[in-house]
Amino acid sequence: MITLLFLMLNAPSALSSAAQVAAIYPQDPALLIGSSLTATCSVSSELGLHANSLFWTLNGKRLPSSSYTVLSPTVLSVTLAQLPGSRQRSGDNLVCHNSGGHVLAGSCLYVGMPPEKPVNLTCWSRNTKDLTCRWAPGGQGETFIRTRYTLKYKLRWYGKEKECDDYSTGEPYTCYIPRDLALFTPYEIWVEASNQLGTATSEVLSLDILDVVTTDPPADVLVSRVGDLEDQLSVRWATPPALKDFLFQAKYQIRYRLEDSTEWKVVDDVGNQTSCRLAGLRPGTVYFVQVRCNPVGILGSRKAGIWSDWSHPTAASTPPSERLLTGSCESKPGQQNSTLRRDLKQFFGWVRKHAYGCSGMSIKLYDQWRVWLQKSQKTRNQVLQGDKS
Repeated sequence: MITLLFLMLNAPSALSSAAQVAAIYPQDPALLIGSSLTATCSVSSELGLHANSLFWTLNGKRLPSSSYTVLSPTVLSVTLAQLPGSRQRSGDNLVCHNSGGHVLAGSCLYVGMPPEKPVNLTCWSRNTKDLTCRWAPGGQGETFIRTRYTLKYKLRWYGKEKECDDYSTGEPYTCYIPRDLALFTPYEIWVEASNQLGTATSEVLSLDILDVVTTDPPADVLVSRVGDLEDQLSVRWATPPALKDFLFQAKYQIRYRLEDSTEWKVVDDVGNQTSCRLAGLRPGTVYFVQVRCNPVGILGSRKAGIWSDWSHPTAASTPPSERLLTGSCESKPGQQNSTLRRDLKQFFGWVRKHAYGCSGMSIKLYDQWRVWLQKSQKTRNQVLQGDKS
């Protein structure tokens, strides 16, 4: 709570105490939006000031004299009707001045709403070593006055209630518990919101740390070419250490994009393997690739798991097309070659579509047809060159 200090300006030295100069009542009131307030400014008779020479300001703006009432030679009141929410969370400044504008006394008005119960409380543990929780304020979230949120937690059956004290993560409505967490034991976690007008408590969240684990992103992501195949890249990565420590099951996702694009394509069917083949890519093109991990829980758990952050982007390029390298133009084929190429194009499109993910069977079939197609192209080129000679 911030309270304006009483100032005594141009007053006799005998009146050195602020309380002897002037006082505002009520001091620092908390009010609901839409409320009305009558405040009084009482000055010391020893100052020789008359109430009708005083005036009021709110946040530096002079209030109209029509809202004043002289209650006595030393007491002036002001009435504020239908107060809106405070313009600053530290309170609106209501100040009493003498005729020269000097400050005699001040008060802070806290005009707002009591908090509603916080909602959407979620928590996650990185590598089982810590716990971070985030929530949202209830209702519209705006109380107009400073509202304090406190995350509390305890072991369900025998734990002592504790308060989270690290709110410095940079994210609003977030608190971080860095250590001393128990595994294989459920916690109860909740949030309390409070201000001068009331208190509200969220629903209690029950969880086991092992059910809300997320890991560091997969490390050592390596993206490389697949021989001379111009439309494929191989992706490999290392399992996060936390998965090995607690025997978590894992599943992975890959996403990739063109160098000059912001649109990512996601491969969902990677499963728990630590390598994958991307197919159907553009020849001679740079791609950025990222991988993330979802620890599904200890063996036998049916929990959904929480995805890690994406790994740092890793770049690689597909081999350029052979036709682009040589710059040669293929002669117009006969009707038989045209029909064969059309049939191959249709089947090749079907294979490429089904080899999009990381299915071992479809990738193998895709590779076989790629090799067959390359051999067919070379054979046709040799025949055409022989005809020319």
